[in-house]
Amino acid sequence: MNAQVVNWTQMHDCRGDVDRVPALLSRVEFGDDVEAWEELGYRLVLEQDLVFPASFAALPCLVRLASRSARARGLAGTILRRAAGHHGCDDLLADCADAIGGFRKLLDRHLQSRPADYLTTFLNLLAAKEEYHWSAVLGDFADDFYHLDCPHCAVDVTIAIGDHGRYSAIRDWHLGDVDRRGLRPALLDELSGSGRWMHETAVRDGHAALAHGIAHLFGKAECPRCASVFNIADEYTSANRPVLL
Repeated sequence: MNAQVVNWTQMHDCRGDVDRVPALLSRVEFGDDVEAWEELGYRLVLEQDLVFPASFAALPCLVRLASRSARARGLAGTILRRAAGHHGCDDLLADCADAIGGFRKLLDRHLQSRPADYLTTFLNLLAAKEEYHWSAVLGDFADDFYHLDCPHCAVDVTIAIGDHGRYSAIRDWHLGDVDRRGLRPALLDELSGSGRWMHETAVRDGHAALAHGIAHLFGKAECPRCASVFNIADEYTSANRPVLL
């Protein structure tokens, strides 16, 4: 999709307008217009995290600007992290495939510079790789919790990966996490697919805490009730992977 040939009369934004976004994009292309960037933010992503046709129509322009503008990079990433929602714009998203491919490369280069916004960039890159569920929930593993059902007895299991411990437990709202069982982190040769890419990227960029957390997330947990052992990431993905409609 090329911003110069977009039929903007068909691309309403979050406020229902069709003329403001192209005008704002023209303003930010020629300078760091703070007011224009702020207005673009609330016109391209609604407060409830919804996106609209203008959001995807603007993506190619935002990606072009992303190499020299942190605002463009952040806004493009924010849009992509909402792409799994019910926006009804799958054709527009598909038209952005080339731009998204270029954005993935740009984000990966930015990660290698070990920026201050490393985790945000990491999450945006996950979204650009269509790993929407991890992009939505992955934290810095200082105090992360994942909730899933045991695949064998269906009890609600809390998975904790953070500074206070790495364990599976049954959450009691009065007693806290009870009957804790230590997690079994995945070894490097046990990782594959997205988990391996995530771990290798964090290691490459010197983010040991992130890599360590990912190894636990893609490792195994023991159910506190039935003592069965299961792969955390597989069960979480199965229960939470969004479906594009």
